[in-house]
Amino acid sequence: MSETPDAPAQPDAPAVLELSRIAKAFGAVVALTNGTLRLERGSIHALVGENGAGKSTLVKIVAGLYQRDAGEFRLEGDSVDFTSTAQAKDAGIAVIYQEPTLFPDLSVTENLFMGRQPRGALGVIDRRAMRAEALELFERLGVRIDPDRPTLGLSIADQQIIEIAKAISLDARVLIMDEPTAALSGVEVERLFAVARGLRDEGRAILFISHRFDEVFALCDTVTVMRDGAYIATSPIGDTTVAEIVRQMVGRDVTTLFPKQEVPIGDVVLEVEHLTQPGVFTDVSFVARAGEIVALAGLVGAGRSEIARAVFGVDPYASGTVTVAGRALPRHSPAAAMRAGIALVPEDRRQQGLVLSSSVARNATLAIRRQLARLGLITNAAENASARIWASRLEVKTASLDTEVGTLSGGNQQKVVLGKWLATDPKVLFVDEPTRGIDVGTKAEVHRLLSELAGQGMAVVMISSELPEVLGMADRVLVVHEGRITADIPREEATAESVMFAATHTAGEAA
Repeated sequence: MSETPDAPAQPDAPAVLELSRIAKAFGAVVALTNGTLRLERGSIHALVGENGAGKSTLVKIVAGLYQRDAGEFRLEGDSVDFTSTAQAKDAGIAVIYQEPTLFPDLSVTENLFMGRQPRGALGVIDRRAMRAEALELFERLGVRIDPDRPTLGLSIADQQIIEIAKAISLDARVLIMDEPTAALSGVEVERLFAVARGLRDEGRAILFISHRFDEVFALCDTVTVMRDGAYIATSPIGDTTVAEIVRQMVGRDVTTLFPKQEVPIGDVVLEVEHLTQPGVFTDVSFVARAGEIVALAGLVGAGRSEIARAVFGVDPYASGTVTVAGRALPRHSPAAAMRAGIALVPEDRRQQGLVLSSSVARNATLAIRRQLARLGLITNAAENASARIWASRLEVKTASLDTEVGTLSGGNQQKVVLGKWLATDPKVLFVDEPTRGIDVGTKAEVHRLLSELAGQGMAVVMISSELPEVLGMADRVLVVHEGRITADIPREEATAESVMFAATHTAGEAA
């Protein structure tokens, strides 16, 4: 057994926040054995690790949601142990989550000052003072947001900025950004990074949690790696590499993130002809063959997910046909699509792919419950037997099949959704953003699985916004721009440039 890695070197001045050998267990499940982290003033510190590495548990201890079982927790050199989120906020800890939780019917200003509105001499809320301070906060952050508009309808990016402004108004010393860029466009990411750098220059400590290494290297000064609930290493960002971080995260070298098998391409399984839904997509035609991985690429909002949902029957379409193995499908009928052998793993696994309060076994068998029923009843034994097959094959990390799926890591939730649909033995598998929000090790596992499925003769249609994933896994790339397929590029001709030119509909300029 290897020794526990040493904690990072400690300068004479106390850190803003310091965690040392934090342990936390939930019954028989050990989430942390050695949570160690040191945040300095005026720095942006990345925390990386696979799903299930213990990052979220460590953050929840800092935020006051959980209390540690063992270890040291210091703030400005003083030992602390928050028993509530209110205590953490009062001490200057702010957490900016991937999806902020603001009150949609209240204005931006009202959300900023919820529960602490300034009052005049007669105890009346001083709305003018609130608005003035809101404007000052946004100016300080270098952003323009109307303080009077309702929060309903604001982008995720603007909602995150409001949360950051709230933290600054409370004079937060430590800001924790937990996967803040997952739902942001490139422009929004750059704006968020500019705000983060400004806060760093003010002397605040920022903890940045992300699976995106390009962002970690572009923004952060230092990186800490965790694995299996334990601290592995801390390095200045300039002294490490992506390959080294990946090796530390997974405990091995990931020699290839895109293990694409070369398999013979068979007959056409899926044929889509002239599919049109006015205002959404127009004259969409393509085929997918047995053993083939077809990527639907393009910018966010191009209509890729909408096409997949229409083919599967979730969304309607006005004209066109969908044919599977020579048989035309009726419109707007997921049941007919499933009977024909189509499966759809949706982009939003938590909202559309899982019942979070139900068990792993129940979720893994949702799509085949009719087959499992005997005289109209489904036994726990039948449910568990079916779920166990896919949980084992996909290496789902869970204490038991009875565990609520909502408590699993993002990568393991994605595996459960995949298992649910693979249990239907599909001919055509649509996977929408199959590796969004999951760690590098699990990404490689998902890619390997998709390649194996294609090798077994399945037609795979993969929707992805990650160009390396598209180029690494696809036999053909169908590029979608404003609801139309603008290019059909074979693997040997697909490059980042050719895909992006087609995605922005500037292919003619590339010539």
